[in-house]
Amino acid sequence: METWLAVPKFQLLGLLCAVAALSGSRSSVAADGGCRTVWIKTKQSGFKPNYIPSPHLRLCPQDYTCCSSQMEETLALQSERDFLKSVENHSQFLLTTFTQRQRRFDEFFRELIDLSEKSMNQMFTKTYGRLFTQNSHVFQELFVELRRYYSGGSVSLTEVLSDFWSRLVERVFTLVNPQYQFSDDYLECVSKHAEQLQPFGDVPRKLRVQVSRAFIAARALSQGLAAGRDIVNKATKMTPDSECMRGLMRQWYCPLCRGMPSLRPCRAFCLNVMKGCLANQADLDTEWDYFIDALYHVAEKLEGPFNMELAVDSISVKVSEAIMHMQENSVSISTKVFQGCGNPRPVPARSKRSPKESGGNRRPFRTYTPDEKPTTAAGTNLDRLVTELKERLRPMGSFWVSLPHTICNDEKMAADVTNEDRCWNGQTRGRLVMGDGLANQINNPEVEVDIGRPDVKTRQLIMELRVASNKLRHAQSGQDMDFMDSLSMGAQSNQSPREYGDAICLKNSV
Repeated sequence: METWLAVPKFQLLGLLCAVAALSGSRSSVAADGGCRTVWIKTKQSGFKPNYIPSPHLRLCPQDYTCCSSQMEETLALQSERDFLKSVENHSQFLLTTFTQRQRRFDEFFRELIDLSEKSMNQMFTKTYGRLFTQNSHVFQELFVELRRYYSGGSVSLTEVLSDFWSRLVERVFTLVNPQYQFSDDYLECVSKHAEQLQPFGDVPRKLRVQVSRAFIAARALSQGLAAGRDIVNKATKMTPDSECMRGLMRQWYCPLCRGMPSLRPCRAFCLNVMKGCLANQADLDTEWDYFIDALYHVAEKLEGPFNMELAVDSISVKVSEAIMHMQENSVSISTKVFQGCGNPRPVPARSKRSPKESGGNRRPFRTYTPDEKPTTAAGTNLDRLVTELKERLRPMGSFWVSLPHTICNDEKMAADVTNEDRCWNGQTRGRLVMGDGLANQINNPEVEVDIGRPDVKTRQLIMELRVASNKLRHAQSGQDMDFMDSLSMGAQSNQSPREYGDAICLKNSV
């Protein structure tokens, strides 16, 4: 059997609006005539109501009705669908932005890392030939760990870079001293003295600062966009409670049951219903605004001092500078190493490496200008991506407290504010519009809300926003915070948002 549930509200009301200009007053609609007109029109539209009006309605006024109890129940379910569809439509901008921007940034960052590794391999192969290929695993391991960090792995960038320089100093020390052979123990001694000797000059510190800040910000932004996507998904997937459904039915379909299908709810009526139904979502607003602001500022950092393009492009340049520094100072460095680690064993004459093989004919490394931008398959650059993201973040502020107004501003959902005299007010006297959030619904005349029972799902979403915001705020100053550990930590915390943020431990500082 066909039911009213199978047809969207807007189509149903559009068809019923063809009923002659029905006035908002009861005297303008004859009891039988109004209902007959509704039934005739619905049957002409392909519906089979076959309903007998019932004075025992639970949601709509009972003194005059065109609806049966079954019809009222069916329309109540339809009102829930209309409500959820409206929330979905008006939040689609958020979901689309977070989903698409996260995917584009993620693809872009990953490709930057790939291009950086490819550039280094080409540069060093041309310069050192077989000597580089024999030691290429040192550089491969560096990029494996950088990718693992960006992907959310439990990796310390400081340790990754420190391990890289330790392995590199062993290889370069061997190359600049081809007349000696070194045991593993001897090379370990060399790496232990590296911090004191600074064989690569100040390059390791500079690279650590530049790479760490950029990778921390890039990972925080990518994870933050993913968190925003997931939070919007969860916040909009709701099940209205019975009081909310009562309010939805009364504002959208009770006029139909009264024989006045063309009447839209008054705007104040609509706002009170929406604020009651979306009270928990409105409570997200404070943390939501902190989160959007934090995303915006991390994006700005990526445009400036934490630029990921320049950071990954500088890896090969900085490493080449470090190697050249050690080559140019190889005599003094080797002398100090020999003093600290002992004299190594000479290599038998027939086994000595030729100058060509040891890199004696080294060609100069390529240098890069700061303005160079890598060409990627994504067909864009970081400046463009960040600019587009910031433009989309700006209108997201105060989204959840504005949502009731956004829905009620839709002419399909409520009457215009200038039409208060010819709209459906649910036969309620008060038109005072309630405040935002759960606590302000205590006297809501349209939706009875239990303010003493905060929604568990909403509390969890608030905590997720706090965690994401804290990570982003720390990333703005180049500080790294483990994302998942913070989530577990936050779930067990009863601190306020600001206290919670101060309590989180840092995993890595630059």
